[in-house]
Amino acid sequence: MKTLGRTDLPAAQQQALRSAIRWEWFTIGYTIVTIGLIALVVGGSQAMKTAWIEDMLSLIPQISFLVALLFIRRPPTRAFPFGLHRVMGVGHLVAGVALFAVGGNLAYEAISGLVRAEHPSIGTVNLLGQTIWLGWFMVGVMSLVVIGPFFYGHAKAKLAPRLHNKVLYADADMAKADWTSTVASIVGVLGVGIGLWWLDGAAALFISIGIIWDGWRNSRAAVRDLIDQRARTEDDARPHPLIARVANRVDEFGWVRESAVRMRDMGQVFHVEVFVVPTGDEIGLDDIEEAREAVAALDWKVQDVVVIPTRALPDEAEPARARADRRDA
Repeated sequence: MKTLGRTDLPAAQQQALRSAIRWEWFTIGYTIVTIGLIALVVGGSQAMKTAWIEDMLSLIPQISFLVALLFIRRPPTRAFPFGLHRVMGVGHLVAGVALFAVGGNLAYEAISGLVRAEHPSIGTVNLLGQTIWLGWFMVGVMSLVVIGPFFYGHAKAKLAPRLHNKVLYADADMAKADWTSTVASIVGVLGVGIGLWWLDGAAALFISIGIIWDGWRNSRAAVRDLIDQRARTEDDARPHPLIARVANRVDEFGWVRESAVRMRDMGQVFHVEVFVVPTGDEIGLDDIEEAREAVAALDWKVQDVVVIPTRALPDEAEPARARADRRDA
């Protein structure tokens, strides 16, 4: 009998997880360096300050992912019978709420500055006897720091589906979108240089809106998972196809007249309830166990499987496709 609530991973997912951990530590190191570089040249530009804070906020998903890993590996106990996989969802929510709250505050400051017509001041520095406008250093630093997210964003985007990890996917999505805020900050700085003071505030507002959107999208997805919405893909684009696969697999047993599935996302794995209407009045324990093991064998993400004989399928459960439809497919 397979252990309920298992926390092991297949070899391919173990390798993907090790790679994800390495990328997260690399990202943290890279981001700390970029935060230090931007701090040296931030000056009086509101756009640069907003981009600087955005870099600090971008550390939250990586830290949330690494901290959650310390918990989700623990096996289920009587105190936590479903294991601690939900910690990954909690980390997702914390990251989303932090982004949304700070993004809102930054947007307020940007709008206030535009309304008050505050003219940002970008001074000069003396380097080797030459007086150089600080804005050129700002543009140079921002042009350099945008390089990293292209690489680690793409790498994490490939790993997130293999691990079904929404925190990792959100991190990758934010990294791939970093170039927009970087370009906006450069535009804001150059705008100040040519006398268009309002471009700096507009760029800060643009970056803030991006932060708010990331926060809202991630908070919404995390809350919906924590209140047990139907399991969805790592990008929340559609219901997870494993739901139909489970229902169809159970429906293949001769003693099953019809079946349906309820599946919820526990943070990186699924809890599955399979409802079956049997063809007869008597069902053996071996039949139930065989169906449970068949479902567990479909995919590593199936953590818990409960097979429930019933006289009628619940309306909220996903039914299996008709046998004739599957033969035609």
